[in-house]
Amino acid sequence: MSEAQDAKIWMNGRLVDRGDAKVSVLTHTLHYGVGVFEGIRCYKTAEGSAVFRLEDHIERLLDSARIFLMDPGYGLKELSEAVCDTIKANGLSECYIRPIIYLGDGGLGIYVDDKYPVETAVAVWNWGAYLGEEGMKKGIKIRTSSFNRYNVNTTATRSKTCGNYVTSVLAKREAVMSGCDEALFLDTDGYVAEGSGENVFIVKRGRLITTPMTAILRGITRDSIMTLAGDMGLEVLEQRFTKDDFYLADEAFFTGTAAEVTPIRELDGRKIGAGSRGPVTEKLQKAFFDIVNGKNQKYAHWLYPVR
Repeated sequence: MSEAQDAKIWMNGRLVDRGDAKVSVLTHTLHYGVGVFEGIRCYKTAEGSAVFRLEDHIERLLDSARIFLMDPGYGLKELSEAVCDTIKANGLSECYIRPIIYLGDGGLGIYVDDKYPVETAVAVWNWGAYLGEEGMKKGIKIRTSSFNRYNVNTTATRSKTCGNYVTSVLAKREAVMSGCDEALFLDTDGYVAEGSGENVFIVKRGRLITTPMTAILRGITRDSIMTLAGDMGLEVLEQRFTKDDFYLADEAFFTGTAAEVTPIRELDGRKIGAGSRGPVTEKLQKAFFDIVNGKNQKYAHWLYPVR
């Protein structure tokens, strides 16, 4: 994120300088993690800047808030406009977007009632390839985390919740400290779940296999790739698979707003396929970037113009 204190952040209905976007140290979410957020990207196209699947992201944000009984007081239209206003106020043609809904200063304690204000903010900043430009071309190295993805009854797995990412922080740090780029979670039954902040696909004999909607987040990029692959004539299966299945895959890749479509070349010291970006991954990656950059009119409805 830009360090400029005059960068604009949308807070509770108005744009303020970053230096003035302040919260109390007694903000409830700071202590207990009960907040929800989204990661969204805006891309520069020939027709101007456009946000990829903005309304789908805002709907997921509002769904996340609903699970926690938080009403921000803003709907789909208002929050979509807030995102566009924040992009324009910062003069960015491409950026990463972070809306967040959180509980403010209403006292501390586990029980939450109406005395806790529900706050909403939107920040934007320049952010390139999350896992590195080289990783986008050659693939990344990952390792299986010693931590598990949450069981479906451990937390609200359908909500993109601030507190849920504590385990992701631990797993990512563990992976990087061991010389890898990213972590891979298994679920509590021992099957492959997802990355620290990404959904995962493997490719075997030309078929895409991805984790079913059990303990994983409902990924919007995941859904986009599944739709795109189907339209390209590729078979897509949602089924559980093991680490061994991953080791023996022909190709593998992560998907996510930050990661976009990132190839995986190695898991736990074992080469995946040829140990580089595979042909199916490359084909999907190219098609995805054509879409987000406005070069495929078939999917133009996924682009929300910033006007």
